[in-house]
Order: sequence, then C-alpha cells, then structure tokens
Amino acid sequence: MGRTYIVEEAVGQYLSNINLQGKTFVSGLLIGQCSSQKDYVILATRTPPKEEQNENLKHQQKAKLDNLDEEWATEHANQVSRMLPGGLLVLGVFIITTLEMGNDFQNALRRLVFAMEKSMNKRRLWNFSEEEVSERVTLHICSSTKKIFCRTYDIRDPKSSAKPADWKYQNGLSTSWLSLECTVHINIHIPLSTTSVSYTLEKNTKNGLARWAKQIENGVYLINGQVKDEDCDILEGQLLNSDHRSTATVQICRGSVNLRGAVKCRAYLHSSKPKVKDAVQAMKRDILNTVADRCEILFEDLLLNEVPERKDSEKEFHILPHRVFIPIPGSTIMLCDYKFGDESAEEMRDHFIEMLDHMIQIEDLEIAEEINTACMRYSANTEASLDNTDDEHPEQPIKTRIILKIQQNIGVITAVAVAVLAAGISFHYFSD
Repeated sequence: MGRTYIVEEAVGQYLSNINLQGKTFVSGLLIGQCSSQKDYVILATRTPPKEEQNENLKHQQKAKLDNLDEEWATEHANQVSRMLPGGLLVLGVFIITTLEMGNDFQNALRRLVFAMEKSMNKRRLWNFSEEEVSERVTLHICSSTKKIFCRTYDIRDPKSSAKPADWKYQNGLSTSWLSLECTVHINIHIPLSTTSVSYTLEKNTKNGLARWAKQIENGVYLINGQVKDEDCDILEGQLLNSDHRSTATVQICRGSVNLRGAVKCRAYLHSSKPKVKDAVQAMKRDILNTVADRCEILFEDLLLNEVPERKDSEKEFHILPHRVFIPIPGSTIMLCDYKFGDESAEEMRDHFIEMLDHMIQIEDLEIAEEINTACMRYSANTEASLDNTDDEHPEQPIKTRIILKIQQNIGVITAVAVAVLAAGISFHYFSD
C-alpha cells in the first residue's frame, strides 16, 4: 500500500493553470508536511526558468526531458527551503508535460529528487530520525490527457524503485493547523582554538553552530510548565521526571566568534492528532534553521560584494539579516525570507514572487524583527573559553529547557515555544 498525499485544493488549481507556453515541460516543488499516516501538500511552486532558456525558446522546445537541469532545480529547492518555517519541508517535485513519458523520464525525476534531498541535507544542523518518513514524491501531470502519475522514492535507499501513491484534494486543508511562535534571544559563543584560526570565518561559524545544535537537540521540554510524555497528544499527556544536564568545558583559544541578538521563530503542525514530540521537533528545527540560514546568507553576501576577511584585525562586526514573513495566499500559514537593512519592501516582494510564483502584496509583508537585532562579532588574538565571561551569563552547568505553552481560542490552537540555555542562549516568550 503506497502513501497518501492530502493536497490543498488551491494546489490543484495552481497546477491546472500553469501554461507550458510552447515549452516541452514545466517543473517545480511540492511543499508540505509529513506524518506517519499520510503527507500533506499545501503549496506548489514552479522553478523559475533560466535567462538563457527565456532567450532561446526553440532550444527549450527540443530539449529532452531526461536532461532536466538538476543543478538549477536543486538550487531553487535550497532557496525555497530557507523560506519554510518549522514543520514544513520540500516533499518532492512536480512536472507538467505535453505527452506521457516513459521510463527514461521517470529516471530523470528520480535523480532530481535524490539530488535535491542530498543538497538540502548538507545545509541542515539536524538529521532526520529513523522513525521519520523517508519517502519523497514525484508528481507527473500530462497536460494533453490530464492524467496524473504520483510515485514515491525512499531517499534512504539509493537503489529504491518507484512506488505508486494516492493524490487526494481537500479544501481548507491548513486552516486548522497548529501555530507555534517564540522570540529567541541568542548569545552563541564560538571559541577558536589555535588549530582553527587558519580556517575561514564561515567554516569556524558552521563548526560552532553544529556544537550549539547538539545543546538544542538535547534539551528538556515542558508543556505548560510541566514535563510530559512526548508520545502523548499535544493537549494531553502524563508527567515525567527529567533533569538533563551537561557540563561546560574550558578551552584555551586564540579568538572567538559571537552571535548575538533576538530572532523570531515559527512552526506549524497538521491538526490530525499531533504529538508533543512533533511540536517540540518542529520548533527546534526552526530555531536551528533560522540561525544557520542567516549566517549562510551573510557569508554569501560578503562573497558577492567581495568583502575580504580581516584576519589580522582584533574585531570584525557584521549585521545578520532579519526575518520577514508572508502568508500563503488563501492560508493562515506564513512563509519567510531574510532582509538586510538596505533592501526595500519591493525587493522582498519580488523575491517572494520569483521563488514561490504566487502574487503577494507589499502590505502583506510582516517585518517580524527590528533591523540590526542580530549580529556577528569576530575577535582575533584574544583568549577565550567556552563559557561566556559576561556578568549576566556566569559560568555554570548548561541546562536547556524548552517550554511549550498551549492555548485554545475559538477552535484554533496556538503553541508558543520558549527555551532557556543558561550558558549563553535564552529564549523568551512575549505575549501580545
């Protein structure tokens, strides 16, 4: 028995409205959420064409489908994955063709799914667990016959073959989904040992974030101030006794990187009996993703503008981009993007439209954070330890707690996640 995909009706309307405009095919991404029983698709977005493809339509018409540009499609998947809050994933790809295709075409789709997943995994600070769904979907629509072919591949098995899957539409799919929000005050101290000072600032930062991610992953999670069984429904559950601790270590260093500021985090869960562990996992991953993505975008910007690293200077200061949210048309779920202080609202809107292929209005943009709320400081030729030496963060054992506060108002459940890391990272919840 194959997997079942429950799909927002607006996705079906979007796919049916795509005009090939003389092209042999149009491809794109399917976005949604996995669960143990079924998967949910809430958005589809076609991959923007390359400039050279627009300039040479005749070449595109003659292009073979098995020569689908994996690199271009994979880069689109990477860009879109940055725009997804916690709980949402790129579930697979769709392709619309003028004719029904054979096995060669399916092989091209299979390669694309595996290439995308491999590329996106490289950027993550977390890994999928063994219990999580490992199947990704390919949807082939023939524009002439209107036939739909839905198949899945197990991304953990490089030799996996296609399995048939069900594709079912449902109206208002995400209107009752759970929403989780929190404001995260970060103060991440990354010591640079004598062997690491020769690395680039980007590499040192990534290595430090990987260590920080383990602290977030190993936290203690509270529901309404109580530790509950993670396998229970999010609004129920048995109390557990838990007091996990780890001890900070001291390291002699030649420099340090500090990430400080406040960031907004959001996550979404389907409303079909979500578990406590699902809520915790979705918020943890959004915390990790948004911090890592901001750093990656900063380094890309420095490289694009050819800003050299000042390795011999004692201080180096950079402003991280802040988060902007935008609602999915016809849905309560919001996606995000990242904005530097000198970028205009028009530029943000245009980037959303380019990446998601959906019309949005500037007034729908939600600037979630103040400009310059998060920053990166690099200090060279100074001794540092893993513990923060600021007065407000005294040396002490690390203890992580993540608190989920559940509220129900007029049939809509709102969850708020708050984490506290005593050694330098604090997560605070601010009510409206």
